[in-house]
Order: sequence, then C-alpha cells, then structure tokens
Amino acid sequence: MASQLPDSAAVPSPYTLRYIDIGINLADPIFRGNYHGKQRHPDDLHAVVGRAKEVGCSKLMVTGSDFHSIRAALELAEEFPGTVYATAGIHPCSSSIFSSKHDPQESEHTAPCDPDPSAPIPDDHEPDPAKSSDIIAELTTLLGAARSSGQNHLVAFGEFGLDYDRLHYCSKAIQLHSFANQLKVAAALEPQLPLFLHSRAAHADFVGLLKSAFGPQLEKLQKGGVVHSFTGTIEEAQELMDLGLYIGINGCSFKTAENCQVVRAISLDKMMIETDGPWCEVRPSHEGYKYLVEKKAPAENGGAPEAKQQQQQQQPQKTKKNQKKEPDVPERFKTVKKEKWEEGAMVKGRNEPCSIERVAKIVAGIKGVSVEEVCEVTWRNTVKVFGLGEEI
Repeated sequence: MASQLPDSAAVPSPYTLRYIDIGINLADPIFRGNYHGKQRHPDDLHAVVGRAKEVGCSKLMVTGSDFHSIRAALELAEEFPGTVYATAGIHPCSSSIFSSKHDPQESEHTAPCDPDPSAPIPDDHEPDPAKSSDIIAELTTLLGAARSSGQNHLVAFGEFGLDYDRLHYCSKAIQLHSFANQLKVAAALEPQLPLFLHSRAAHADFVGLLKSAFGPQLEKLQKGGVVHSFTGTIEEAQELMDLGLYIGINGCSFKTAENCQVVRAISLDKMMIETDGPWCEVRPSHEGYKYLVEKKAPAENGGAPEAKQQQQQQQPQKTKKNQKKEPDVPERFKTVKKEKWEEGAMVKGRNEPCSIERVAKIVAGIKGVSVEEVCEVTWRNTVKVFGLGEEI
C-alpha cells in the first residue's frame, strides 16, 4: 500500500515513535489499586504514566464521563501538566441522572459497559426538566471554570453520545435527551471545544442529532471531533469521515475479521488511536492479535542458530511436563495478577496507556504501512484537533 503521508509530513529519519492516547480512563480507581471499592495493591498511577512515557506515549487524554470523573480528570491534568489533558461530558451510560426516576443516592455509572439486552431500562423513565436544568448548569459551570483557569487542561467536550447496546444503564429516551442537551451546550460555547464522541449501535440517531446542532455537513462545528472506540460498519465510518470527523481505534476495533476490514477502510488521515484503558485491551481471541505475533526466522540448513545452540548447551534440558512454550508476542513489561502485585509490573487485565504501541502495530499490519507512519499521522491528526500544547 502506498504511503498516506503528504510530502510535508514525511516521517523523518531516524524516527522516534511517539503516541497520543486520546482515550484513557486514568481517573478510574483501578489505577490507584482500588478494585470495586477494595484496595488490592498500592497506588501505582505514577508507574502507569511512567510506562506510557517509556514507550513514547507522552500525551494522555483522560476521559471525563460523569461529574466525578470530570473533576478527577482535571485534577490529574494538574498533577501531570503537559502530559495529561482532560475531557468533560456525560457519557450515555451515565445519563440516567437526567431521569425523573433516578435515585440521587445511586452511584454514577462506571464502566465497563457490558451489554445486557435482557434488562433494558423501561422507556417510561422520562427526562426530569428540573434535574436536567441543574445538570446542564453544573456542567456549564465546570466547563467555564476549567477554561478560565488559564491552564489549558480541558481539551474536549465529552465523552458524550449514544449507546443502544447498553440500554440497561440508561433508556433510549434519556440518552437522546442527554445528548441533545449537551450538544446545545457544545454549540453555544465561545469558542467551541472539539468533541469527544461515543456512538454504539445508534448511528442514524447519532448523526441526526449532530446535524441538528451543527448543520447538515457539520459546517457549524468549529473545532471538529472524534468518534472514539469505533466498532461500526464501513458505511458508518465513511459517513463520519465525510462529515469531517475523526475515528478513534482501540482493541475493541480488532475483535472480528469484519472489524479489521473496517479499520482497513478508514483513512489514516482521519484516524486517531487510543487504549480506552483499563478496558478494551487486545486479547489473543481478537482477529487483530495475529499482527502482534513475531514470526521467528527459520534456522539456516535446518539447524538451530548458533546462539540458540549455545543456550541449549549451557542450560539443563527441561522435561516436557514443565516445559513452557516461548511466547509469540513479546511482552515489554512483566505482567502479574493484582493479588501478586509487584512494583514495576503491569496488572493482568488492566489495560494501560503503554499498550497503545500494540494498537499502532495492529493498525499498521492491517493497513500494510509502517508503524512509524501510523504514529506520525495519528499524532498530527490529534494535535490538529485537540492541540495538547504541541505544534503540527
């Protein structure tokens, strides 16, 4: 496949890989060692950020998806200036706070947003005008305070949108109400913020509301935006790109052969990459995982390489019973279960921003381009839309 980089954006040589994780839920307590309300190991957030920087992921956009995580994301941006940036919005799965039947004593939604089609929220849960007014006022105040601080920590409006796969968190009617009301706020901001959007199994309504707020071609959308964690169809991706939106790719975008075909069809100049950690890791069951497997060079003349022969001579032979298969996918960092946490190790099942290098490698494999090209184009796309204190 021919390079998709314009001449003016050619990858310099030598090139140091650089990444921006546009979607990392770093405000989740799991990155402080707290799992479902229980402290399982020491707070290792600084080590998580350190591992990200070690692989070249020097910019992290921390997702604010409810009032708690918005405030936490802004605090993290204060704690890690120049590295962490925040977004602010109400996720569709957190939008039950707009409902007349929402219990304020209930905790706000926390991901992962697993589907449960057998238990949707009843459609008789209707928007509460008084609650809605208070929510929008609080969100507007938060946005205004963050923007007037002079710190440039807040870089996007969102995460917000629609998610019809997960109606057990919030009914369709409430989601539509939440999205429409937040879009009014986003459109009225002066200047506007770029949008950090969520769309799952709701494409027609999602696009329809965007057009109602910003015009048939989104011509009133001043700063653009990204539809993150994309798992839709090629046709849906094409419509989003035609509207000028960018598409965020993470581990969930590689689950099936069809997903990978969609990634192949998405233009690199409309793509951004993310981990969506602590979720959406790339798993061995994913179709895209095969692009991480490093093929071993065949030994010459049917024999083992000299270094391998020496290693075999120096080490005692293992029995078949305790012999372990050499991993096909290299691990940069040691990984342990949370119950066996140790300093400097990743926690099994907790996706980290350092894993973004795997996302880039799979995208490169699917599209038949170099990892360097994926890194450079997605970096430039992200800086173009969100700034992050960088020049293109």
